[in-house]
Amino acid sequence: MKKHVIAVLVAAAALSPLVADVMDQKAAVVKTVETSFAGTAEVTCDDAKGWTFDVSASVDDGRDVVTVRLSRADDAAPPRFGVFFRVSGAGVQNVWTSNHRADGAHLWPRLWWGGISQYHSELAYNMPIAVGFNSAGVAPVAMACSEAMEHLVFGLYAEERSCDVIGRCEFFTKPTVARKEYVAKVMLDRRGRDWAETVTSCSRWVAKENGFKTAYAPESAFDPLYSTWYAFLQDVHADELEEEAKLAAGIGMKTMILDDGWQKVESKGFYTATGDWMPVKSRFPDMKAHVAKVHAAGLKYMLWLSVPFMGCEAKNYQRFKKMLLTDGDTGVLDPRFPEVREYLISTYERAVGEWGFDGLKLDFIDSFGLPAEDPALKDDFAGRDFRSVPEALNRLMKDVRARLVKINPDVLLEFRQHYCGPAILQYGNMIRAADCPADPTANRRRICDLRLTSDTIAVHSDMLVWSGNETPEGAALPILNVLFSTIQYSMILAKVSPEHRRVIASWLRFSQEHRASLLKGAFRPHHPELGYTWIEGESADERVIAVYADDVCTRAGAADRPVFLVNATGRAGVLVELAAKPEKVEYFDVFGEKTGEAAPSSGLVRLAVPASGYARIGWAK
Repeated sequence: MKKHVIAVLVAAAALSPLVADVMDQKAAVVKTVETSFAGTAEVTCDDAKGWTFDVSASVDDGRDVVTVRLSRADDAAPPRFGVFFRVSGAGVQNVWTSNHRADGAHLWPRLWWGGISQYHSELAYNMPIAVGFNSAGVAPVAMACSEAMEHLVFGLYAEERSCDVIGRCEFFTKPTVARKEYVAKVMLDRRGRDWAETVTSCSRWVAKENGFKTAYAPESAFDPLYSTWYAFLQDVHADELEEEAKLAAGIGMKTMILDDGWQKVESKGFYTATGDWMPVKSRFPDMKAHVAKVHAAGLKYMLWLSVPFMGCEAKNYQRFKKMLLTDGDTGVLDPRFPEVREYLISTYERAVGEWGFDGLKLDFIDSFGLPAEDPALKDDFAGRDFRSVPEALNRLMKDVRARLVKINPDVLLEFRQHYCGPAILQYGNMIRAADCPADPTANRRRICDLRLTSDTIAVHSDMLVWSGNETPEGAALPILNVLFSTIQYSMILAKVSPEHRRVIASWLRFSQEHRASLLKGAFRPHHPELGYTWIEGESADERVIAVYADDVCTRAGAADRPVFLVNATGRAGVLVELAAKPEKVEYFDVFGEKTGEAAPSSGLVRLAVPASGYARIGWAK
């Protein structure tokens, strides 16, 4: 195998001669180490600031792992350093990362690796993974980093002249706490395997390196639900929601989330009074009784809370004003104070234990972060039992889960993109796609990204909304785009037309009848560079395939189990390759009503699947 070079650079901006073909920058080589599959590793440093660097290489299941160990005799903040590598770009046309805000699967040029092309991760933001792949679905190069807590800048980039791929991991580009040692590992995968399998294996590697254990997800975490957010925004009232709960249960939903607004009082800003977390009496005169009525309607019930915020108009502001990371109209609490963590945990215990909620939607945890100057430095960390904000947040979230599980072992805890990193899987059992109302394509893409990195927890769609003027087929498209997730709806059901309710009810039945394939089975999304044009899920008993682009040819797979082919292209007809002649193909429309059947030949055929409907393909035994 031809050797490629991986470079480990300890520098703020300097690049070794191996990487800096386009730049004239140089940095002194401190150490070199030979890897098994990726050539020679180099360590360079502009200013080690008294830190000693030790670099070694090892092999983990055919992948190179470069370990960088920093040490010194006394406590000090580690220097900014980086891990870079350079390999052939042959067969690399796109790059997958978990950053849903980036430009698709774009392979950025090396000279533009600032701004939107500068991916970053930390405890509550994204995954430290980048996978270079091609349209054949093969990943010639992938990179993952063991750093799951601190801020990390990373990516895979194309060198403009040679089209080589340059990998990048830069550490401590933001303020951090003093310590005596630090260890980081960078894994480089050159095995050339399936891109989706590579993403998942990178995610598992990061979790393994950190000793993370995925939280238990009860079956109720996978139940379809109704959220009040887009339907009502902050204008929520107990009596109206109790009626909506009856409609939601009647149509097939199993859980309701009471989102923002239940605590909202008149204030000068959006969240300036946030932080007390008590219901507004004019809207929810008796929260415990309200929860009981939603339960009586047949639904589980969850409550939204914003974890970090303490507004200047909150009654608790005076108590916590000296325990903030950032102050202002809406302050951010400092989780390094044990009083802060205890206050938040006891607030959540009240919601689950006293009011009877079945779970919580914990929002905005990505807002915990140090400003340019750590406020703890002024008083030498007085009152804080952690120096690191990520470590304190990790402790808070672990304690939240541990305390709530004591009240309800099946407690539901939802987080959302982009705080979807490997550490988050320890805390919650539901992860939702980031906000994208009325954008089915974005919802689909975000769900696929999450499914690949979320292990066994339930991946949820962003809440579904659509125009009341849509045709039934148009109303179904937002649903069909999120079939491979636990579906969240958010429209005022009392105002939804009877025809649209039929659409919802039909596809709710479909999603539950095929739950094992859609949510629990083998998951194979295709062509992320094109927005995932078709997706398949498979259980031991069946295969479900959904098609999202007109004239895309899908493959029905082996003739070993029934195939359900969903048409989400917006037009009638689906092009599919059949491995054998079906015994029978049955067609169903948007309402789940049978419209006809056929007996096509094997090979490449166009099946007359109705728009926003599906076909059932049965094989001869």
